[in-house]
Amino acid sequence: MSPIAYTGTIIAVAVVLFIWNKIPVVLVAMGVALALWATGVLTLPQALGGFGDPAVIFIASLFVVSSGLEVTGVTAWAGQLLIKGAGEESRTRLLLLTMILVSLLTAVISLNGAVAALLPVVVVIAVRLKRNSSQLLMPLVFAAHAGSMLALTGTPVNVLVSEASSDAGMGSFGFFEFALVGVPLLAGTMAIIILFGQRLLPERNGATMPADFSRHAKTLVEQYGLASGIYQMRVRASSPYLGTAPASIDLSAYPGLQLVAIQEGETARPIRRSVIADGDHLLVRGEADAAATLAAEMHLAFREEAKQGQGAETLFNQRSGLAEVVIPPRSGLIGQTVFPGMVTDSGDLIVLAVQRAGAELAAANATKDSGGIVLQAGDTMLLQGTWKALDVHLDDPDVLVVSSPELVRRQAVPMGPGAKQAVVILVAMVLLLATGAVPPAVAGLLAAGAIILSGIMNVEQSYRSISWTTVILVGAMMPLSTAMVETGAAKLMAERLVYMVGDAGPVALLAGLFVLTAIMGQLISNTATALIVIPIGVAAAASMGISPRPVLMSTAVAAAGAFLTPIATPTNLMVMGPGGYAFSDYWKLGLPLLIWFFVVAVFIVPLIWRF
Repeated sequence: MSPIAYTGTIIAVAVVLFIWNKIPVVLVAMGVALALWATGVLTLPQALGGFGDPAVIFIASLFVVSSGLEVTGVTAWAGQLLIKGAGEESRTRLLLLTMILVSLLTAVISLNGAVAALLPVVVVIAVRLKRNSSQLLMPLVFAAHAGSMLALTGTPVNVLVSEASSDAGMGSFGFFEFALVGVPLLAGTMAIIILFGQRLLPERNGATMPADFSRHAKTLVEQYGLASGIYQMRVRASSPYLGTAPASIDLSAYPGLQLVAIQEGETARPIRRSVIADGDHLLVRGEADAAATLAAEMHLAFREEAKQGQGAETLFNQRSGLAEVVIPPRSGLIGQTVFPGMVTDSGDLIVLAVQRAGAELAAANATKDSGGIVLQAGDTMLLQGTWKALDVHLDDPDVLVVSSPELVRRQAVPMGPGAKQAVVILVAMVLLLATGAVPPAVAGLLAAGAIILSGIMNVEQSYRSISWTTVILVGAMMPLSTAMVETGAAKLMAERLVYMVGDAGPVALLAGLFVLTAIMGQLISNTATALIVIPIGVAAAASMGISPRPVLMSTAVAAAGAFLTPIATPTNLMVMGPGGYAFSDYWKLGLPLLIWFFVVAVFIVPLIWRF
């Protein structure tokens, strides 16, 4: 067999395996790279060269930046703005705000990250406003597809076409250059959804709904009897407690008041210093009158919400949070003694309350002096500490965490610790990309490095934030493009396409490439589709003597139009359960949108980027 025949066979087998979907896509992609080497089409360095490509490095770094925005609560803040602005009556306003927000997020933090961040928010809105989730979730995803064309960072396909344009000697696309077609795509998408979406979408809810953590803190403090009577008081410079040892604090003169913990003012951790300093906090539990007397006599300042004894705000905020843990059978903690106010061995967490069989063990009868509480299997403990301490110290086989602190923080704590740094890093990355001061891969690496160095995420968290399936898929499939060019397969397919188009001209070429890309993109990854079609489009443009830029941009638009099946993109599949969608629901709304994408790709793109 000739190299072209080998390449064609490998492509055909890969497409069939992608559609079959029984073998993980990463294995199929790796199989493609190895098959190109085994058949002699490429050398081994060529077959594995995609993993060192700058585009792959840039895509991986975007996942780290996206996750940094999530863990700091920037996306939660955006979600709360959506809830606040949507109101309860207007379907049009709700859809418009949802689609604008998800499109803007997609442009800067990627399609998957934006949908994953807003999916639980939109489900909660549907529940609260008594609307069917099926009427909201598909518009969310389809608007995100359109929003992916607003900036270079919207989708890996944008990075690939920009790099292909640079390789063709035409210069890469600018960071916001995609918005020239992205804005019309988004405007048309929103118009179609608002005008026809209600009739084209089903009226149902999904059987599986993501957990709503927006009221998590209030639920916990109510369950453990802490909804009122918890106060955080700051030590003033004139307080008699200033300079005393933490162990010397005695509240016996204030009946009904219990010292829960003393926290460092700067970190909100249990105090580790030998003496109390100005700005440290006393966390106390008890009657409001007794707390007010203590504050007046000892020169302590209430937090504004703590004065009303609102436990949720006092215990659960941007710096610190709550976690509920269960003692499992065979845990090493069974038989150990704890008491409310106890600081754990790590020195970072405070035991606020303990429940057994759903009933709180009275704090007054479970003090250190009275012997505390001997833990049994099935007991639950409410722990409080900084978010970092909760993340680090609850990864312990001796306890089962009821709700991951990281997931809770992402949804319930808007603009949490590190949010300002994350926004600054994002803006800096966008400026570097927009001005072209450094290559995209360098800008992405600098941003990802800044996320780690600023303490927003550690190295392990950054590893976990990367969608390695996407990275491996792109890296392993890139050599296929190399093979198509080197063997002449791309030129041959381009010549056949040009021959089929005949004298109809370059507009017909765009139409043919759009149909090819759109059909493949409904069945296999749009990234894999783009990697196959891009070299064909470039070769066809060269054959016709036209600029490859409109061809590449049209390909990017076609790849974004993955509307007709749930398997077209991970985000389409992500909303299938929560939205209660069937396979056939996608094409009913997706087909009008795909027609609009066709109009933009074939007729509007050439008006902006001339042949």
